[in-house]
Amino acid sequence: MQKFTVLTGVAAPLPSPNIDTDKIIPALYLKTIKRTGLGKALFETLRYTPDGKERPEFVLNQPGFRGAKIVVAAENFGCGSSREAAVWALAAYGVRAVIAPSLGDIFHQNCGKNGVLAVILPAEIVAGLRRELHARPGATLSVDLEAQTVTAPDGAVHRFEIDPFRKQMLLSGQDDIGLTLGYEAQIAAFEASHRAAPPWLSAAP
Repeated sequence: MQKFTVLTGVAAPLPSPNIDTDKIIPALYLKTIKRTGLGKALFETLRYTPDGKERPEFVLNQPGFRGAKIVVAAENFGCGSSREAAVWALAAYGVRAVIAPSLGDIFHQNCGKNGVLAVILPAEIVAGLRRELHARPGATLSVDLEAQTVTAPDGAVHRFEIDPFRKQMLLSGQDDIGLTLGYEAQIAAFEASHRAAPPWLSAAP
């Protein structure tokens, strides 16, 4: 997993509340177990017409917001199903941070496990960020995980809270599997001692 330290990039405002995981990545694409290649399908029904043409009104199809690295969303972003592919699609597109007043609980957890920083800020601050971005397409935000701050286009700095464990995992670039492998030596030692225990504890079936 890629480390997250400081991200400065173009941010795209998504003002609609309750954008669920099916809107982020349609169920059609859940047949894959790969974390790559889903960027084109991100927000597919919002980005494209049924015949595959871009919808010019959608923010990521507008010149100032193409290739955005940060999404500034409205309330309850990522609600709905627990599909981890929703975060995979964001990451494949290049989004490394999502800022919102609230997020779907499982989506929030999936972000941290896949290298995407989820930032919760008060609704009035997030709405203000979206207004700035709408007024200045292509403007950048800066998200500093170590300092736990978001710097707006106008220079205002907003502090956010994050679970210390998840913060350290993102800073180090470790997912849950990587964390477990860090204890490989201790696991091997335990298995060796278990095999040396009385035979009725380790007898083969």
